[in-house]
Amino acid sequence: YSMLSDYYHPRLRATVLAIYSSGVYIGGGIGLFLGGFIMETWNGAYPDPGTSPLNLKGWQAAFLAVGIPGILMAIWVRTLKEPVRGVSEGLVAKEHPAPFSVLKEEFSSMLPFFNLMGLKRDGASLPLNFAAAAVIIIVAIFLSWLTDNASQWIALGIGIYVTFSWAQSIQARDAATFHMIFKSKAMIYTMIAFPSISFVTYGVGYWTAPLLLRLHDTSPGEVGMYIGLGSAVGGLIGVTMGGVVADWAKRKHPAGRLAIGFIAIFGTAPLVLWMIYTESLMTAFILNFAHHVFSASWPGIPPSTAADLVVPRMRAVAGAFFLLVNTMIGLAMGPYFMGQLSDVYRASGMDRAESLQTAIATGLLIFVATFFLLILAWRHLPRDERTRLERARAQGEDV
Repeated sequence: YSMLSDYYHPRLRATVLAIYSSGVYIGGGIGLFLGGFIMETWNGAYPDPGTSPLNLKGWQAAFLAVGIPGILMAIWVRTLKEPVRGVSEGLVAKEHPAPFSVLKEEFSSMLPFFNLMGLKRDGASLPLNFAAAAVIIIVAIFLSWLTDNASQWIALGIGIYVTFSWAQSIQARDAATFHMIFKSKAMIYTMIAFPSISFVTYGVGYWTAPLLLRLHDTSPGEVGMYIGLGSAVGGLIGVTMGGVVADWAKRKHPAGRLAIGFIAIFGTAPLVLWMIYTESLMTAFILNFAHHVFSASWPGIPPSTAADLVVPRMRAVAGAFFLLVNTMIGLAMGPYFMGQLSDVYRASGMDRAESLQTAIATGLLIFVATFFLLILAWRHLPRDERTRLERARAQGEDV
């Protein structure tokens, strides 16, 4: 996010970051398409995994095959050169004399035990950290008892604690960055609103294929092909158009980019409901493509908004904050919540298909919270962006 914000002019920021984000949908869609095909082909060729190369099962072979291109891309990415920080806005930041020391501090602030040493060194409150850890542990134990799934809440609890420690470390080491990110209402509302859309995106994306297999007389290969291609093409169109329209809307109104969030929720909800309740498999495939055009329209908005609310040297931290929140709300909770609800509905007497349908439909209710969060972000964004440099200078920034 930070590098791309310097490569391109701010007026193109959402478009550029949206195109970058399209890789998630292209890769995920193609991976699902190829994964289903490879798994079906592999299982057909080796019904007994013991006779296959390396004793691989179909799903294991699929994971290996779709992951290889990532290694090749990593080699290419290593050749990219970082631009001068802040050059796109005329706010060139000074080079840090010891960038790897910053990396060490950031990394150690997220490691249990090491984080405590860093917090003590920087003068942060250890009792506050212990109190937060205690609350997280108590809540995780309660939710583990309630859902009978300790691993989910242990993992999420660790993630929340790490994030809290990281934020506490930033407050102690870099008060200006902490103030610009965590004291901006526009930033906070935006960084919660869009991950709540991600909650639906990840949840529906994860459970669509299993639902269609339960509802219709079809095969994993067919579902994987149509769902994968629909997700890839729909996601590419949606995320690219979302970025372009967002930048256009930004030129019309300071908070214009947030309009894409409203378009996403009002476009996604009815199409997902239609998709999960239609009796036609082909209609479901078409609607999967259609809802991805809307549900994938927003990823360029949060990072571009974050970049607009901080000074150049803080962009990477602001982007990391968004990714953390998006991972916890969207990826960690979306698929899990819908799956857990499906089990609850199943226990109440629904069949396997109906319980999953109802769980997905229930998950869409999070859009009510999204709507009000977007309204709050819309109210605060113009002022927070307009006073960005003033607020940074008040914290001692030389801008």
